Amino acid sequence: MQVMWRDSITFRLALLFALTSTLIQLAVSAVIGYRVDAHFRELDSLSLAGKSALVRNAVSSVRDKAGLDELPRHLGAMLIGHPGVSVAVIAPDDEILFSTPESAFPPGLLDARRETESTKPLDWARGGRYFRGSSAQASTGIADLPPLTVAVALDIGEHAHFMSTFRQMLWYSAAAGILLTGFLGWFVARRGLAPVRVIAGVAKGISAKRLRDRLPLDEVPTELQDLASSFNDMLARLDDSFQRLSEYSADLAHELRTPISSLTTQTQVALTRARTADEYRENLYSNLEEYERLTRMISDMLFIAKADNRLIAPHLEQVSLGAEIDDLIDFYHALAEHKGVTIARAGDGRISGDRLMLRRAINNLLSNAMRHVPEGGRIVISVDPESAGGARIAVENTGEDIPPEHLPRLFDRFYRADSSRLRNGAGAGLGLAIAKSIVDAHGGELAVSSANGLTRFAITLPPA
Repeated sequence: MQVMWRDSITFRLALLFALTSTLIQLAVSAVIGYRVDAHFRELDSLSLAGKSALVRNAVSSVRDKAGLDELPRHLGAMLIGHPGVSVAVIAPDDEILFSTPESAFPPGLLDARRETESTKPLDWARGGRYFRGSSAQASTGIADLPPLTVAVALDIGEHAHFMSTFRQMLWYSAAAGILLTGFLGWFVARRGLAPVRVIAGVAKGISAKRLRDRLPLDEVPTELQDLASSFNDMLARLDDSFQRLSEYSADLAHELRTPISSLTTQTQVALTRARTADEYRENLYSNLEEYERLTRMISDMLFIAKADNRLIAPHLEQVSLGAEIDDLIDFYHALAEHKGVTIARAGDGRISGDRLMLRRAINNLLSNAMRHVPEGGRIVISVDPESAGGARIAVENTGEDIPPEHLPRLFDRFYRADSSRLRNGAGAGLGLAIAKSIVDAHGGELAVSSANGLTRFAITLPPA
Protein backbone atom coordinates (compact mmCIF):
# COMPACT_ATOMS: atom_id res chain seq x y z
CA MET A 1 0.00 0.00 0.00
CA GLN A 2 2.81 2.41 0.88
CA VAL A 3 4.59 1.72 -2.43
CA MET A 4 1.33 2.15 -4.37
CA TRP A 5 0.65 5.46 -2.58
CA ARG A 6 4.10 6.73 -3.43
CA ASP A 7 4.29 5.52 -7.01
CA SER A 8 0.73 5.77 -8.40
CA ILE A 9 -0.70 9.20 -9.10
CA THR A 10 -4.04 7.59 -10.02
CA PHE A 11 -4.20 5.82 -6.65
CA ARG A 12 -3.26 8.98 -4.77
CA LEU A 13 -5.85 11.09 -6.59
CA ALA A 14 -8.55 8.46 -6.11
CA LEU A 15 -7.70 8.11 -2.41
CA LEU A 16 -7.71 11.85 -1.84
CA PHE A 17 -10.98 12.14 -3.73
CA ALA A 18 -12.49 9.33 -1.63
CA LEU A 19 -11.26 10.89 1.63
CA THR A 20 -12.69 14.27 0.67
CA SER A 21 -15.98 12.68 -0.33
CA THR A 22 -16.02 10.69 2.93
CA LEU A 23 -15.64 13.81 5.04
CA ILE A 24 -18.33 15.62 3.06
CA GLN A 25 -20.80 12.71 3.22
CA LEU A 26 -20.20 12.13 6.92
CA ALA A 27 -20.75 15.81 7.62
CA VAL A 28 -23.90 15.89 5.47
CA SER A 29 -25.22 12.69 7.07
CA ALA A 30 -24.62 14.07 10.55
CA VAL A 31 -26.37 17.33 9.69
CA ILE A 32 -29.36 15.52 8.12
CA GLY A 33 -29.67 13.18 11.11
CA TYR A 34 -29.48 16.08 13.53
CA ARG A 35 -32.06 18.12 11.63
CA VAL A 36 -34.54 15.22 11.37
CA ASP A 37 -34.16 14.47 15.07
CA ALA A 38 -34.58 18.18 15.87
CA HIS A 39 -37.73 18.25 13.76
CA PHE A 40 -39.26 15.38 15.76
CA ARG A 41 -38.26 17.08 19.01
CA GLU A 42 -39.93 20.25 17.84
CA LEU A 43 -43.13 18.38 16.98
CA ASP A 44 -43.09 16.58 20.34
CA SER A 45 -42.45 19.83 22.16
CA LEU A 46 -45.47 21.43 20.47
CA SER A 47 -47.59 18.36 21.31
CA LEU A 48 -46.40 18.37 24.93
CA ALA A 49 -47.11 22.07 25.23
CA GLY A 50 -50.68 21.52 23.92
CA LYS A 51 -51.38 18.57 26.24
CA SER A 52 -49.86 20.37 29.21
CA ALA A 53 -51.95 23.49 28.51
CA LEU A 54 -55.07 21.29 28.30
CA VAL A 55 -54.36 19.63 31.66
CA ARG A 56 -53.42 22.92 33.34
CA ASN A 57 -56.63 24.47 32.05
CA ALA A 58 -58.59 21.63 33.68
CA VAL A 59 -56.68 22.17 36.93
CA SER A 60 -57.31 25.90 36.87
CA SER A 61 -61.07 25.28 36.54
CA VAL A 62 -61.18 23.63 40.00
CA ARG A 63 -62.91 26.02 42.46
CA ASP A 64 -63.50 23.90 45.55
CA LYS A 65 -62.75 20.61 47.30
CA ALA A 66 -65.47 18.82 45.36
CA GLY A 67 -64.02 19.98 42.09
CA LEU A 68 -60.60 18.73 43.22
CA ASP A 69 -62.11 15.32 43.96
CA GLU A 70 -63.75 15.33 40.49
CA LEU A 71 -60.46 16.25 38.75
CA PRO A 72 -59.19 12.64 38.20
CA ARG A 73 -62.46 11.58 36.56
CA HIS A 74 -62.49 14.69 34.42
CA LEU A 75 -58.86 14.18 33.32
CA GLY A 76 -59.45 10.49 32.56
CA ALA A 77 -62.38 11.36 30.33
CA MET A 78 -60.41 14.13 28.68
CA LEU A 79 -57.53 11.78 27.75
CA ILE A 80 -59.75 9.25 26.02
CA GLY A 81 -58.61 9.07 22.37
CA HIS A 82 -55.06 10.20 23.17
CA PRO A 83 -53.05 6.95 23.22
CA GLY A 84 -49.42 7.20 24.14
CA VAL A 85 -50.02 10.22 26.43
CA SER A 86 -49.17 9.93 30.14
CA VAL A 87 -50.31 12.53 32.66
CA ALA A 88 -49.66 12.93 36.37
CA VAL A 89 -50.98 15.60 38.71
CA ILE A 90 -49.15 15.87 42.04
CA ALA A 91 -50.17 17.86 45.10
CA PRO A 92 -47.70 20.04 47.00
CA ASP A 93 -47.43 17.34 49.69
CA ASP A 94 -46.34 14.78 47.01
CA GLU A 95 -49.78 13.16 46.94
CA ILE A 96 -50.54 11.85 43.45
CA LEU A 97 -53.94 13.28 42.61
CA PHE A 98 -54.06 11.72 39.14
CA SER A 99 -51.89 9.38 37.10
CA THR A 100 -52.56 7.51 33.87
CA PRO A 101 -52.15 3.74 34.05
CA GLU A 102 -48.56 2.42 33.72
CA SER A 103 -47.11 5.93 33.76
CA ALA A 104 -43.69 6.17 35.35
CA PHE A 105 -42.16 9.60 35.35
CA PRO A 106 -38.48 9.88 36.20
CA PRO A 107 -37.53 11.74 39.37
CA GLY A 108 -35.61 14.32 37.38
CA LEU A 109 -38.82 15.47 35.76
CA LEU A 110 -40.86 15.70 38.98
CA ASP A 111 -38.03 17.46 40.82
CA ALA A 112 -38.66 20.47 38.64
CA ARG A 113 -42.18 21.04 40.00
CA ARG A 114 -41.05 24.17 41.81
CA GLU A 115 -40.41 25.83 38.47
CA THR A 116 -42.92 28.49 37.52
CA GLU A 117 -42.49 27.74 33.79
CA SER A 118 -42.63 24.48 31.93
CA THR A 119 -39.40 22.44 32.03
CA LYS A 120 -37.50 21.51 28.89
CA PRO A 121 -38.54 18.15 27.44
CA LEU A 122 -36.73 15.22 29.01
CA ASP A 123 -36.18 11.83 27.35
CA TRP A 124 -36.10 8.50 29.18
CA ALA A 125 -36.58 4.80 28.53
CA ARG A 126 -38.37 2.24 30.66
CA GLY A 127 -39.41 -1.31 29.91
CA GLY A 128 -38.23 -1.12 26.34
CA ARG A 129 -40.33 1.98 25.68
CA TYR A 130 -39.12 5.52 25.00
CA PHE A 131 -40.75 8.64 26.43
CA ARG A 132 -40.39 12.36 26.16
CA GLY A 133 -42.02 14.56 28.78
CA SER A 134 -42.12 17.86 30.67
CA SER A 135 -43.61 19.26 33.86
CA ALA A 136 -45.06 22.59 34.90
CA GLN A 137 -46.92 24.35 37.75
CA ALA A 138 -50.71 24.71 37.56
CA SER A 139 -52.71 26.85 40.00
CA THR A 140 -56.28 26.00 41.04
CA GLY A 141 -59.13 28.33 41.92
CA ILE A 142 -59.01 27.19 45.57
CA ALA A 143 -57.67 29.84 47.90
CA ASP A 144 -54.70 28.94 50.08
CA LEU A 145 -53.92 25.85 47.90
CA PRO A 146 -50.37 25.97 46.48
CA PRO A 147 -49.95 25.23 42.75
CA LEU A 148 -50.14 21.62 41.64
CA THR A 149 -47.46 19.94 39.50
CA VAL A 150 -48.62 18.75 36.09
CA ALA A 151 -46.37 16.21 34.29
CA VAL A 152 -47.09 15.19 30.69
CA ALA A 153 -45.21 12.52 28.68
CA LEU A 154 -45.48 11.14 25.13
CA ASP A 155 -44.59 7.66 23.94
CA ILE A 156 -41.96 8.29 21.23
CA GLY A 157 -41.27 4.67 20.41
CA GLU A 158 -42.28 5.15 16.78
CA HIS A 159 -40.05 8.19 16.48
CA ALA A 160 -37.11 6.34 18.08
CA HIS A 161 -37.60 3.36 15.77
CA PHE A 162 -37.83 5.65 12.73
CA MET A 163 -34.66 7.56 13.75
CA SER A 164 -32.78 4.29 14.35
CA THR A 165 -33.79 2.95 10.94
CA PHE A 166 -33.18 6.32 9.30
CA ARG A 167 -29.66 6.64 10.76
CA GLN A 168 -28.86 3.09 9.75
CA MET A 169 -29.96 3.70 6.18
CA LEU A 170 -28.17 7.04 6.19
CA TRP A 171 -24.84 5.48 7.17
CA TYR A 172 -25.33 2.61 4.73
CA SER A 173 -25.97 5.15 1.99
CA ALA A 174 -22.91 7.13 3.06
CA ALA A 175 -20.75 4.00 2.99
CA ALA A 176 -22.06 3.07 -0.46
CA GLY A 177 -21.47 6.65 -1.61
CA ILE A 178 -17.91 6.56 -0.29
CA LEU A 179 -17.16 3.34 -2.18
CA LEU A 180 -18.82 4.69 -5.31
CA THR A 181 -16.96 8.00 -5.17
CA GLY A 182 -13.71 6.13 -4.58
CA PHE A 183 -14.29 4.09 -7.72
CA LEU A 184 -15.41 7.14 -9.67
CA GLY A 185 -12.35 9.03 -8.37
CA TRP A 186 -10.10 6.26 -9.66
CA PHE A 187 -11.92 6.24 -13.01
CA VAL A 188 -11.82 10.02 -13.38
CA ALA A 189 -8.16 10.21 -12.34
CA ARG A 190 -7.26 7.49 -14.81
CA ARG A 191 -9.17 9.24 -17.60
CA GLY A 192 -7.63 12.57 -16.62
CA LEU A 193 -4.12 11.10 -16.76
CA ALA A 194 -4.71 9.52 -20.18
CA PRO A 195 -2.75 12.32 -21.92
CA VAL A 196 0.21 11.51 -19.67
CA ARG A 197 0.06 7.92 -20.87
CA VAL A 198 -0.05 9.22 -24.43
CA ILE A 199 3.12 11.22 -23.71
CA ALA A 200 4.70 8.11 -22.21
CA GLY A 201 3.70 6.09 -25.28
CA VAL A 202 5.26 8.64 -27.62
CA ALA A 203 8.39 8.75 -25.47
CA LYS A 204 8.56 4.95 -25.46
CA GLY A 205 8.39 4.88 -29.24
CA ILE A 206 11.12 7.48 -29.73
CA SER A 207 14.11 6.16 -31.60
CA ALA A 208 16.67 7.42 -34.06
CA LYS A 209 14.17 6.79 -36.88
CA ARG A 210 11.13 8.30 -35.09
CA LEU A 211 12.36 11.62 -33.78
CA ARG A 212 9.77 13.46 -35.86
CA ASP A 213 6.82 12.17 -33.80
CA ARG A 214 4.95 14.94 -31.95
CA LEU A 215 2.15 15.13 -29.41
CA PRO A 216 -1.18 16.49 -30.72
CA LEU A 217 -1.56 19.65 -28.64
CA ASP A 218 -5.25 20.03 -29.49
CA GLU A 219 -5.98 16.74 -27.67
CA VAL A 220 -4.04 17.62 -24.52
CA PRO A 221 -5.80 19.27 -21.52
CA THR A 222 -4.92 22.85 -20.67
CA GLU A 223 -3.00 21.79 -17.54
CA LEU A 224 -0.68 19.64 -19.67
CA GLN A 225 -0.26 22.05 -22.57
CA ASP A 226 3.07 23.36 -21.25
CA LEU A 227 4.35 19.82 -20.62
CA ALA A 228 3.31 18.63 -24.08
CA SER A 229 4.72 21.73 -25.76
CA SER A 230 8.02 21.35 -23.87
CA PHE A 231 8.09 17.66 -24.83
CA ASN A 232 7.57 18.54 -28.51
CA ASP A 233 10.29 21.20 -28.28
CA MET A 234 12.63 18.63 -26.75
CA LEU A 235 11.90 16.21 -29.59
CA ALA A 236 12.55 18.98 -32.10
CA ARG A 237 15.89 19.75 -30.47
CA LEU A 238 16.79 16.07 -30.39
CA ASP A 239 15.80 15.68 -34.02
CA ASP A 240 17.88 18.67 -35.02
CA SER A 241 20.83 17.53 -32.90
CA PHE A 242 20.61 14.00 -34.31
CA GLN A 243 20.48 15.32 -37.85
CA ARG A 244 23.51 17.48 -37.19
CA LEU A 245 25.30 14.57 -35.56
CA SER A 246 24.53 12.38 -38.55
CA GLU A 247 25.79 15.05 -40.91
CA TYR A 248 28.83 15.58 -38.70
CA SER A 249 29.59 11.87 -38.69
CA ALA A 250 29.22 11.70 -42.45
CA ASP A 251 31.40 14.78 -42.97
CA LEU A 252 33.99 13.49 -40.52
CA ALA A 253 34.15 10.16 -42.31
CA HIS A 254 34.52 12.01 -45.61
CA GLU A 255 37.25 14.29 -44.25
CA LEU A 256 39.20 11.37 -42.80
CA ARG A 257 38.69 9.22 -45.88
CA THR A 258 40.24 11.77 -48.23
CA PRO A 259 43.77 11.87 -46.69
CA ILE A 260 43.70 8.16 -45.83
CA SER A 261 42.66 7.28 -49.38
CA SER A 262 45.41 9.54 -50.70
CA LEU A 263 47.97 7.84 -48.43
CA THR A 264 46.78 4.41 -49.49
CA THR A 265 46.87 5.27 -53.19
CA GLN A 266 50.32 6.83 -53.04
CA THR A 267 51.68 3.89 -51.07
CA GLN A 268 50.20 1.38 -53.52
CA VAL A 269 51.65 3.29 -56.48
CA ALA A 270 55.05 3.40 -54.80
CA LEU A 271 54.96 -0.37 -54.28
CA THR A 272 54.05 -1.24 -57.87
CA ARG A 273 57.71 -1.23 -58.89
CA ALA A 274 61.16 -0.48 -57.62
CA ARG A 275 61.94 3.24 -57.43
CA THR A 276 64.90 5.44 -56.77
CA ALA A 277 65.64 7.00 -53.40
CA ASP A 278 64.53 10.43 -54.66
CA GLU A 279 61.22 9.02 -55.82
CA TYR A 280 60.64 7.33 -52.45
CA ARG A 281 61.63 10.56 -50.70
CA GLU A 282 59.14 12.53 -52.79
CA ASN A 283 56.42 9.98 -51.99
CA LEU A 284 57.22 10.24 -48.25
CA TYR A 285 57.04 14.05 -48.37
CA SER A 286 53.65 13.78 -50.01
CA ASN A 287 52.52 11.32 -47.35
CA LEU A 288 53.88 13.65 -44.64
CA GLU A 289 51.60 16.44 -45.87
CA GLU A 290 48.60 14.16 -45.52
CA TYR A 291 49.74 13.09 -42.03
CA GLU A 292 50.05 16.74 -41.02
CA ARG A 293 46.59 17.40 -42.36
CA LEU A 294 45.24 14.48 -40.30
CA THR A 295 47.11 15.75 -37.24
CA ARG A 296 45.65 19.24 -37.59
CA MET A 297 42.18 17.81 -38.05
CA ILE A 298 42.44 15.58 -34.99
CA SER A 299 43.92 18.41 -32.93
CA ASP A 300 41.10 20.72 -33.95
CA MET A 301 38.48 18.09 -33.11
CA LEU A 302 40.06 17.51 -29.67
CA PHE A 303 40.07 21.27 -29.07
CA ILE A 304 36.36 21.53 -29.91
CA ALA A 305 35.56 18.49 -27.76
CA LYS A 306 37.32 20.10 -24.78
CA ALA A 307 35.47 23.33 -25.40
CA ASP A 308 32.14 21.49 -25.50
CA ASN A 309 32.90 19.96 -22.11
CA ARG A 310 34.13 23.30 -20.67
CA LEU A 311 37.67 21.98 -20.25
CA ILE A 312 39.27 25.06 -21.82
CA ALA A 313 40.32 27.67 -19.27
CA PRO A 314 41.67 30.83 -20.94
CA HIS A 315 44.85 32.27 -19.45
CA LEU A 316 43.96 35.91 -18.84
CA GLU A 317 46.44 38.56 -19.82
CA GLN A 318 46.35 41.98 -21.41
CA VAL A 319 46.12 41.57 -25.18
CA SER A 320 46.78 44.38 -27.66
CA LEU A 321 44.23 43.61 -30.36
CA GLY A 322 45.80 46.06 -32.86
CA ALA A 323 49.23 44.44 -32.61
CA GLU A 324 47.83 40.90 -32.99
CA ILE A 325 45.72 41.86 -35.99
CA ASP A 326 48.66 43.64 -37.66
CA ASP A 327 50.76 40.49 -37.28
CA LEU A 328 48.03 38.44 -38.94
CA ILE A 329 47.68 40.96 -41.76
CA ASP A 330 51.44 40.73 -42.37
CA PHE A 331 51.15 36.94 -42.47
CA TYR A 332 48.44 37.08 -45.17
CA HIS A 333 50.03 39.98 -47.05
CA ALA A 334 51.61 37.83 -49.76
CA LEU A 335 48.44 35.84 -50.38
CA ALA A 336 46.33 39.01 -50.42
CA GLU A 337 48.71 40.67 -52.88
CA HIS A 338 48.55 37.61 -55.10
CA LYS A 339 44.71 37.75 -55.18
CA GLY A 340 44.64 41.52 -55.43
CA VAL A 341 42.80 41.74 -52.09
CA THR A 342 43.10 44.72 -49.77
CA ILE A 343 43.32 44.00 -46.02
CA ALA A 344 42.98 46.87 -43.53
CA ARG A 345 42.50 47.37 -39.82
CA ALA A 346 40.28 50.03 -38.26
CA GLY A 347 40.45 50.89 -34.57
CA ASP A 348 42.47 49.52 -31.70
CA GLY A 349 41.94 48.33 -28.16
CA ARG A 350 43.09 46.12 -25.33
CA ILE A 351 41.26 43.22 -23.81
CA SER A 352 41.92 40.82 -20.97
CA GLY A 353 41.99 37.30 -22.37
CA ASP A 354 44.09 34.43 -23.66
CA ARG A 355 46.34 35.97 -26.35
CA LEU A 356 47.05 32.77 -28.28
CA MET A 357 43.42 31.65 -28.28
CA LEU A 358 42.10 35.04 -29.37
CA ARG A 359 44.77 35.23 -32.07
CA ARG A 360 43.69 31.81 -33.31
CA ALA A 361 40.01 32.84 -33.41
CA ILE A 362 40.75 36.03 -35.38
CA ASN A 363 43.09 34.10 -37.65
CA ASN A 364 40.37 31.54 -38.43
CA LEU A 365 37.94 34.32 -39.33
CA LEU A 366 40.54 36.07 -41.46
CA SER A 367 41.48 32.80 -43.16
CA ASN A 368 37.81 32.16 -43.90
CA ALA A 369 37.48 35.66 -45.37
CA MET A 370 40.58 35.16 -47.54
CA ARG A 371 39.14 31.95 -48.98
CA HIS A 372 35.84 33.52 -49.98
CA VAL A 373 36.72 37.10 -50.90
CA PRO A 374 36.82 37.52 -54.70
CA GLU A 375 39.86 38.82 -56.55
CA GLY A 376 40.13 42.55 -56.12
CA GLY A 377 37.96 42.42 -53.04
CA ARG A 378 38.44 43.99 -49.62
CA ILE A 379 38.77 42.74 -46.05
CA VAL A 380 38.42 45.06 -43.06
CA ILE A 381 39.12 44.06 -39.46
CA SER A 382 37.63 46.63 -37.09
CA VAL A 383 38.13 46.94 -33.34
CA ASP A 384 35.66 48.85 -31.21
CA PRO A 385 36.67 49.00 -27.53
CA GLU A 386 33.87 49.33 -24.99
CA SER A 387 33.99 51.61 -21.96
CA ALA A 388 33.40 48.73 -19.50
CA GLY A 389 36.56 46.93 -20.63
CA GLY A 390 35.16 44.67 -23.33
CA ALA A 391 35.59 44.90 -27.09
CA ARG A 392 33.91 44.19 -30.41
CA ILE A 393 35.98 42.74 -33.24
CA ALA A 394 34.50 42.50 -36.72
CA VAL A 395 35.95 40.77 -39.79
CA GLU A 396 34.22 41.93 -42.99
CA ASN A 397 34.83 40.80 -46.54
CA THR A 398 33.20 41.62 -49.82
CA GLY A 399 31.77 38.88 -51.97
CA GLU A 400 28.67 36.89 -52.68
CA ASP A 401 26.03 36.87 -49.95
CA ILE A 402 25.49 33.77 -47.85
CA PRO A 403 21.84 32.58 -48.08
CA PRO A 404 19.97 33.36 -44.81
CA GLU A 405 19.04 29.71 -44.20
CA HIS A 406 22.74 28.81 -43.92
CA LEU A 407 23.75 31.54 -41.46
CA PRO A 408 22.62 29.76 -38.23
CA ARG A 409 24.70 26.69 -39.10
CA LEU A 410 27.94 28.24 -40.32
CA PHE A 411 29.58 27.44 -36.97
CA ASP A 412 28.69 23.74 -37.16
CA ARG A 413 31.57 21.39 -37.74
CA PHE A 414 32.16 20.49 -41.40
CA TYR A 415 29.02 22.37 -42.42
CA ARG A 416 28.94 23.38 -46.09
CA ALA A 417 26.72 26.21 -47.24
CA ASP A 418 26.88 25.92 -51.01
CA SER A 419 29.31 25.41 -53.85
CA SER A 420 30.34 29.07 -53.91
CA ARG A 421 31.46 28.86 -50.25
CA LEU A 422 33.32 25.55 -50.34
CA ARG A 423 36.75 25.16 -48.92
CA ASN A 424 39.60 25.14 -51.38
CA GLY A 425 41.20 22.21 -49.61
CA ALA A 426 43.40 24.22 -47.26
CA GLY A 427 41.36 23.46 -44.17
CA ALA A 428 39.26 20.77 -42.61
CA GLY A 429 36.11 22.87 -42.17
CA LEU A 430 36.57 23.37 -38.44
CA GLY A 431 37.89 26.93 -38.37
CA LEU A 432 34.60 28.70 -37.64
CA ALA A 433 33.61 26.09 -35.06
CA ILE A 434 36.94 26.57 -33.27
CA ALA A 435 36.56 30.35 -33.39
CA LYS A 436 33.15 30.10 -31.77
CA SER A 437 34.45 27.71 -29.10
CA ILE A 438 37.21 30.19 -28.21
CA VAL A 439 34.77 33.10 -28.02
CA ASP A 440 32.39 31.02 -25.89
CA ALA A 441 35.25 30.10 -23.55
CA HIS A 442 35.83 33.84 -23.00
CA GLY A 443 32.12 34.34 -22.27
CA GLY A 444 31.56 36.25 -25.49
CA GLU A 445 29.41 35.91 -28.58
CA LEU A 446 30.20 35.28 -32.24
CA ALA A 447 27.60 36.34 -34.81
CA VAL A 448 27.48 36.46 -38.59
CA SER A 449 25.53 38.53 -41.08
CA SER A 450 25.63 38.66 -44.85
CA ALA A 451 23.82 41.17 -47.03
CA ASN A 452 24.42 43.59 -49.89
CA GLY A 453 27.67 41.93 -50.94
CA LEU A 454 29.25 42.15 -47.46
CA THR A 455 29.77 39.26 -45.04
CA ARG A 456 30.55 40.22 -41.45
CA PHE A 457 31.68 38.05 -38.53
CA ALA A 458 31.42 39.98 -35.24
CA ILE A 459 33.06 38.94 -31.94
CA THR A 460 31.73 40.53 -28.75
CA LEU A 461 34.02 40.05 -25.75
CA PRO A 462 32.82 41.03 -22.26
CA PRO A 463 35.11 42.52 -19.59
CA ALA A 464 37.22 39.93 -17.83
